[in-house]
Amino acid sequence: MTKSDVPRLLDTAAAAEALGVSKSWLDKSRITGEGPTFVSVGGRRFYAVGDLNAWLDQRRRSSTSETIARMRQLP
Repeated sequence: MTKSDVPRLLDTAAAAEALGVSKSWLDKSRITGEGPTFVSVGGRRFYAVGDLNAWLDQRRRSSTSETIARMRQLP
């Protein structure tokens, strides 16, 4: 494995800032599974920049009605 194979990782505070959410929301989202995927290393949580971008891409909407329709489809 080369250094270029290792994804750029952000700690929780930096990831929260990058996403525009609070650190508290990101902490809670790890429990609920609502937030982006993360890695745990030595008891610390990190977020790969690529995973943050993928999570944001999954949430793209062209109107608020799309969000409402998706929520109605949830069990």
